[in-house]
Amino acid sequence: MGVGHSSLSSCSVDSLCITAFTAQPKTSSFSNSNRQKPLFPTKKHSPFAVLKIGTLNCARVAGEMDIGKGIAAAGKPIVDLHDIDDGLIQKIVYDALVWSSLHGLVVGDRNDQRSGKLPGVGMVHAPIALLPTSFPESHWKEACELAPIFNELIDRVSLDGKFLQDSLARTKKVDAFTSRLLDIHSKILEMSKREEIRLGLHRSDYMLDEKTKLLLQIEFNTISSSFAGLGCLVTDLHRTLLNDYGEDLGLDSKRIPGNTATGQFAEALAKAWTEYNNPRAVAMIVVQTEERNMYDQHWLCTLGITYNVRTIRKTLAEIDSEGQLLPDGTFLVYVSSDYCIEGGQAVAVVYFRAGYAPTDYPSESEWRARLLMEQSSAIKCPSISYHLAGTKKIQQELAKPNVLEKFLESKEDIAKLRKCFAGLWSLVDSDITKKAIEKPELFVMKPQREGGVENRVFGSTSGNNIYGDDVKETLLRLQKEGSEEDAAYILMQRIFPAVSPTFLIRDSICHKDHAISELGVYSAYLRNKESVIMNDQCGYLMRTKVSSSNEGGVAAGFAVLDRHSAWQIMVLVILKHREELF
Repeated sequence: MGVGHSSLSSCSVDSLCITAFTAQPKTSSFSNSNRQKPLFPTKKHSPFAVLKIGTLNCARVAGEMDIGKGIAAAGKPIVDLHDIDDGLIQKIVYDALVWSSLHGLVVGDRNDQRSGKLPGVGMVHAPIALLPTSFPESHWKEACELAPIFNELIDRVSLDGKFLQDSLARTKKVDAFTSRLLDIHSKILEMSKREEIRLGLHRSDYMLDEKTKLLLQIEFNTISSSFAGLGCLVTDLHRTLLNDYGEDLGLDSKRIPGNTATGQFAEALAKAWTEYNNPRAVAMIVVQTEERNMYDQHWLCTLGITYNVRTIRKTLAEIDSEGQLLPDGTFLVYVSSDYCIEGGQAVAVVYFRAGYAPTDYPSESEWRARLLMEQSSAIKCPSISYHLAGTKKIQQELAKPNVLEKFLESKEDIAKLRKCFAGLWSLVDSDITKKAIEKPELFVMKPQREGGVENRVFGSTSGNNIYGDDVKETLLRLQKEGSEEDAAYILMQRIFPAVSPTFLIRDSICHKDHAISELGVYSAYLRNKESVIMNDQCGYLMRTKVSSSNEGGVAAGFAVLDRHSAWQIMVLVILKHREELF
């Protein structure tokens, strides 16, 4: 996987220019000769002396279209970084940091203990790619067309309680977190409770495999699909930078399409609130005790301004102490308000930005809160069924022959989904396990536990997935122990996207490095009984990380936010979420 080079002006209307969040592993380099050396030395007398520029992790350039051949050459950068004047880069970096500060492209500073609890305290710019990356338009359209199909698939899978329970039965024995989720699901099934109004705010993540030129799915996120808010700001940032510097770089800002993720997610939440049919009810966002990505979440609170829907934020522990379930299923939360009903505020929509990881449930209090909400008539985003439908094991089960046919009728839709499936296997497949031991570099071991997109941009360097020699060692250990712990994992084909050089900004430091990117496509699904009210693709997210980093979450400190162009579509690139956010 060599690094390609081309000029910005060579981007054709057949490729997308994408904006991105960037990731940052502990060590990385653009080349062995400049490891950890500053890209641009700072001077005390320079107006840019406040900027530290070094060797960070970068945003990937997905690819360009060759106008003559009409074929996407994925992975080629939209600009030859060696030809950009250092002084020009310093100016662009400075302007990018000012813009981010003025427009709310910010996250909490992990070095300030209060930044995750108090808004306006300890804010720093989100990690971003300085320049957009390119992505083939044909694959971009493919990802967008898949969004409503996946929405419908997840909805139908969520209704098949037996399929969910049976598929996750072995996992339940060895994964305590999945077991607790399944227990709640079982209680809901015993109640014969059917979610008549179902809301999903999803994101499907893809990589473009360089060798096969296939767009392959990494995962489908059904809970806490974050960075819709900050992602739209990255698009605006890159458009602004190209308005000012596009002539020097050979890029036209008009070729950057808008990103509608924030508006469409807010619209979906508002429409769900309307379907609940209680104008005095609120929309409740379930949040973590400390949330340094709160500003991305607050962008969705335009519900109150645009749709006149009041939103409140509660932790799971607060919900346990302040929540109440009425006999008719109404869910109340006690808040200080003039709109209180019987001492509590009715909740129409519960939007989870927490509850996706074991660390969100430190005590029984949090589990009681989750069950209480699931038992209520409030619209959950996601419901426990949607949550389970997004697990890795279900992803693997759906990739088996003849399984999609149980849920979808259209042969054309089934073929489209199968085309984007990477290789997915259970560890009970002895042939695949043997191959993974022999060539571990071709596989990834994925646990059921998800980190939530929240968990990957801002500091931690830990992740959930297992790569390289660790795959071999883990498989050999599991075989030797002979336990059922293998049920806690699936094996996935490792995808090798193109590697390209790029500039990334994190902690006001600009770095140049080799990077790869992952495209996320947001979607919203809202259904009331037999009526599908919304089933739309809702914007995008591009997450870029150093090619030497296995994990990809922005919140965990592996990636940055980026954008792409196609015509050049500049897409937000966020580091893929994995374990602990910070």
